Amino acid sequence: MIRIREIQSSEYHVLSDFLYEAIYVPEGPAPPKEIINRPELQVYIADFGRKKDDLGLVAEDGHRIVGAVWSRIMNDYGHVDDETPSIAISVYKDYRNHGTGTGLLQNMLGILKRNGYRQVSLSVQKSNYAVRMYQKAGFEIVDEKEEEYIMICRL
Repeated sequence: MIRIREIQSSEYHVLSDFLYEAIYVPEGPAPPKEIINRPELQVYIADFGRKKDDLGLVAEDGHRIVGAVWSRIMNDYGHVDDETPSIAISVYKDYRNHGTGTGLLQNMLGILKRNGYRQVSLSVQKSNYAVRMYQKAGFEIVDEKEEEYIMICRL
């Protein structure tokens, strides 16, 4: 049974794995793991937990973390302004399409709302099946790039 809970500071290192899992590759070989060391990806995890806006949840199956969602105010692909946190979310392949991502997302939206945020943003590749999950959760497309959508959910 999957349990969703707050990430512990001793577990922040797992965000590297989930950042890599969040890289959507529609077809072809996956990029090398070192890709997460690029500055435009490090903004998602560098010094996580040190900023007041850093929030994270994990999905746990027994004692194994199988998914994560985290948010922070950062200048990332989904950045809309300095008041709106961006979220990143990913789930290991074996746990996708079973409601784990939806559970993580819904729990994070509730926490952000309780913490007084008015909206949250994210960036998602247009071809990513998760676009539908975000729309069902209340996200709307507010900008469109060549390959991705910028989406906002008002809380």
